Parts: sequence; C-alpha cells; structure tokens
Amino acid sequence: MSNEPAFTAESWPIATCLHGFQAVDRRTGVAMHDASPEVWDDMFAQIADVGFTLAELADSHVRPADLEPARRHEFLAIAESHGVGIPSVHLQRQSVIMPGHEERNLAYAHRTIDAAAEWGMQVFSTGLHQPFSEAQRKALWFWTAEGPKDPDDREVWDTAVGRIRELGKHAADLGLRMSLEMYEDTYVGTADSAVRFIEEVGLDNVGLNPDVANLIRLHRPVEDWRYLFDKTLPYANYWHVKNYTRDEAADGSWATSVPSTMETGLINYRQVFRDAIAVGFDGIILTEQYGGDSLGVCATNQKYIRTLLPKG
Repeated sequence: MSNEPAFTAESWPIATCLHGFQAVDRRTGVAMHDASPEVWDDMFAQIADVGFTLAELADSHVRPADLEPARRHEFLAIAESHGVGIPSVHLQRQSVIMPGHEERNLAYAHRTIDAAAEWGMQVFSTGLHQPFSEAQRKALWFWTAEGPKDPDDREVWDTAVGRIRELGKHAADLGLRMSLEMYEDTYVGTADSAVRFIEEVGLDNVGLNPDVANLIRLHRPVEDWRYLFDKTLPYANYWHVKNYTRDEAADGSWATSVPSTMETGLINYRQVFRDAIAVGFDGIILTEQYGGDSLGVCATNQKYIRTLLPKG
C-alpha cells in the first residue's frame, strides 16, 4: 500500500447498497432477479437521482451467476444508461462451511467469481455468515435474535481457510479482490479471529471488509469499536460502512441499538477514516443502511464521507 492516498474526496469510489429496494415485490411476488427491464430502470434511476454513480450488486437482489447472457447485458446496459457502474458483487449468507450446503455454496461462489469478472467488476465480497434463523426472520431487527454460529472446531476452521483460499486464488487469477465481511459468531466475527483467519488464508488479494457496525449493533457485550478498527484496518480491502446509536449497562446486563446516519452514531468515522487512510486503505466504500429510507440515508452518508476524505 502506498503512503499517498489512492483517491481524493472527489474521486474515491463510493457505492450504495440495494437495501432500499425490495428483493421480492410485495404486490406481484416477482423477485428483483426476475424483474422486468422497467423495474430495473426505475431502480437505477432512483440510485442516480440521489447522486450515486456506483452500486454494489448483492445476490439477495440479483444473482449475476444465474442471469442469462441476454439478461445480464440488459441489466448492465440499463445501469449504464443512468451513469451507474457495478464495481462489486456481495454474496450473502452462502457460507462455504454451512452444514449440508458446503459444496453447493463453494460451487456457487466460484460461478459468482466468474460472473463478476465477466461483468468487469473489481471486487468479490462475501463472508461466513449463514441464512437467518427462524427467530431472526421474525424479529423487527434480525441482529436482536440468535443466529447460526461457526463451531469452535479446528478442523472446520481449517476447512474454511482452505475453501476461502481456493476462492481467493480463483479471484486473483481473474484480477479480482476478494473481501470477507466481519460478522458476529463467524470466524471473522472478532478482531483477533478475523486477522488470524486472513493471515492463515495468506493471499495478497484476500482482505477484510471491516463492517464493525455489524458488531456494535448487537444487544450483548461487544468489543470496543476502536480496538476492532485498530486491528482490522491494515487488512481492509473493501468496506461496508454504516452506524448505530448504542446504549448499554455498565455491568453488561443489557444493550440496545438503533440505526443512525454515519455522523450521529457510536462510531466516530471522522477518526476512523483518518486511521484507514494512514494505513493505506485504498478500497471501494459501500454505504449501507437498514430501516427507513435506506437509499436516502446512504446518499446522506456519501456526502458526509466525502468531507472526510483527502482533498485533491
């Protein structure tokens, strides 16, 4: 990593998530993946209207590996017509160590890497988190309920490292970065474990997505956000950013959190961005928001982020 910032405030690639758009239309029951060109056109028109030129494609909405070539061309052409690029794909809740689905998920990840390269993307983003538990599906905020946990088992850990290394080599062969999202109760769910995991994978193109807000929102004791960033930022190569307000009892008996803008939550992103740039972070920044007007809050956060980045 260079000592000079990779981009300026004006040029740094900042993308929006697609949380503000229904993965499945509540009225018609049609998935975004299968939607008409008119639905895609409306989505990208809204994205452009709030000031974004980039959007992360999460496979919760559209699975690039499963789109027919004609549909793939149509999707990209519609995005381009609104001046929106697709620099990254985020493969969600398809862990390569998910019991009973390991080989299927591994094969799907390989197909997604191929698709990402064919689409001209730069980043293959994924993680080790699994589909929501029944309790999480029923909760207002899924992070308030218990979800799946990676086992304290060296053999499973080694399997995870090996499979991520396999995917990382595939991504490297195609010129892609690969990034693992930090997420609770996975092998990349604490500062020390995440760093150890990335070091054991041992590939230059495989790094961390230090989505520390995933952890501070939990209604239980959590690591200090400053420690989490101090440990993980040197390994970061892609970054989901969001924030939450948080309150907790001193004795750890209770905690609560609510989504916020980046500026008003617990994490002091003004300092975190200074620290990230100081250690050479040069990745795409992905704004993310749960609840409310997700796209609108992401747009607000993009404006805020650009005030924190190096001036040209």
